[in-house]
Amino acid sequence: MNAAVRQPYDGIVITSPVTVPYIRFSKESAHWWIARALGESVRAASLTPREIDGFSVSSFTLMPDSAVGLVQHLGLTPRWLDHIPMGGASGVVGLRRAARAVQCGDVSVVACVAGDANHVDSFRRMLSSFSRFAQDASYPYGSGGPNGCFALLTDHYMRTFGARREDFGKLCVAQRTNALRNPDAIMKKPLSLDEYMNARPISDPLHLFDCVMPVAGAEAFLVMREEHADTLGLPAARLLSTIERHNAFPDDPIQYRGGWAMDVDELYAMAGVTPSDINVLQTYDDYPVICFMQMEDLGFCEKGQAAEFVRTHSLETDGTFPHNTSGGQLSAGQAGAAGGYLGLVEAVRQVTNSAGPTQVEKAETALVSGFGMINFDRGLCSGAAIIASA
Repeated sequence: MNAAVRQPYDGIVITSPVTVPYIRFSKESAHWWIARALGESVRAASLTPREIDGFSVSSFTLMPDSAVGLVQHLGLTPRWLDHIPMGGASGVVGLRRAARAVQCGDVSVVACVAGDANHVDSFRRMLSSFSRFAQDASYPYGSGGPNGCFALLTDHYMRTFGARREDFGKLCVAQRTNALRNPDAIMKKPLSLDEYMNARPISDPLHLFDCVMPVAGAEAFLVMREEHADTLGLPAARLLSTIERHNAFPDDPIQYRGGWAMDVDELYAMAGVTPSDINVLQTYDDYPVICFMQMEDLGFCEKGQAAEFVRTHSLETDGTFPHNTSGGQLSAGQAGAAGGYLGLVEAVRQVTNSAGPTQVEKAETALVSGFGMINFDRGLCSGAAIIASA
């Protein structure tokens, strides 16, 4: 059966990107963080809550509420509503669904928001009930969270493709350098390669700086038609293409590629660009090995060649291959589901020339990728989007 020809996202833009500055711990609820991000994004667009007729939300700590419970709390009366429980893929998935809703006329403006609380001990408690499959398959063997799973994936990748800890370290050090330009990043101290290499082990071969810092925070953006943004005088990014895939390559005994590899040709063809046209890459970086997988599966190098690619490129904001210019989750922090929005919000700022101290010169086209929902042995959700200056 031939796949249907997908329609382009002509006339659809992303605007009013907002980051609510992250903090390590917070007594506030996820509702508070989401409300603040939504309010700032709506005010940035000179709109009122009543003019937001579409609402998409992602959060791990919103329970027992969901998106529909939030609308009363936030004073919204939407005619289109979505709750996306896909972790690091939530930003791209939320964007592509919102874009189609606007494009077909079901809605005029969609607010896409992700936010999470981080109380003392809440991260451990969340992991204990994160996945029934993990509870049944890996917890009985002492693996109580994602570190153990990603340690196995990292070890397999290193053994198969010859990547070294120094290669992952170069990426982590570059992202810390980028984070030092980002006033909202949680990490404020430089990181050297020696410090990376000598950091305490977490789950071999992962060490401290291979792992994200859980924080509280929120991210948001608006999706609307280009003429609407023009009327409001808003800088906006054009949406060129997206892809989304779940449970890709289920027969692989261990994960070394994601759903991007299945749909990458469609991603570039729909956008009318090639990897060489991308000025900024924002990957989902819960662990460095996942960044390597994305660089390969998205066509920037061949499978197994990301280590060599990183060795021969500088990944800083002013480098030869600007990557995770906000510092990414590894240095800006992981605010729960908002981690799946971080790269997208930063990419919108980049192509609208509003990134401030993290701005990449002549950033006209950006690629954002997402990855989420680790089960007991692999991440299930992947997605990507290409956006460009309006």
